[in-house]
Amino acid sequence: MSGVEIRLVAPDEHDAVDEIVRAAYEHDYGPRDYGNDPFRQSVNRSEVTDVWVAADPETGELLGTVTVPKPGGERMMEDVREDELDFRLLAVAPGARRLGIGEALTRHVIELARQRGLRGVFMKSGPHMTGAHRLYEKIGFRRDPDRDGLIRGGVKQFDLHAFRIDVDDVAPPRSASGAEGEPR
Repeated sequence: MSGVEIRLVAPDEHDAVDEIVRAAYEHDYGPRDYGNDPFRQSVNRSEVTDVWVAADPETGELLGTVTVPKPGGERMMEDVREDELDFRLLAVAPGARRLGIGEALTRHVIELARQRGLRGVFMKSGPHMTGAHRLYEKIGFRRDPDRDGLIRGGVKQFDLHAFRIDVDDVAPPRSASGAEGEPR
């Protein structure tokens, strides 16, 4: 999809963002009970992270979302390095899949890392999310198996596949005039 608008979530969009995440993850993982995890609600995440959305510029419909630490904020994963930007909860509405939304959001995260002077982007994905893995590999992410798993308190909680990319391996986007521009 060309022309998708990527911006920070608006205060009245949190319920829609939460529905996108729920639907996307249930599509891949099946129904889940997340208990009382406050991070599952974008209104809570947006207090300590930046929650980005991809929207159709004509209709305003939200098509996807991704969460990254605020500039200078705490990283979301224990094993992310000082020179990396991590991201979580990349989700595309099931009806908007295969339109380039996930790729646009992922490239946006790479540009945020570049703007923040970081060398890489790091993320983790469920082992069976092979479609997402193909997207990350297409963009240039490489597996980082030494950092596999969700780590909490230095202990692996469950299996996840780790991926990393150097921002210098991805060309910056060009604006319509051909000059380098801000992430869209």
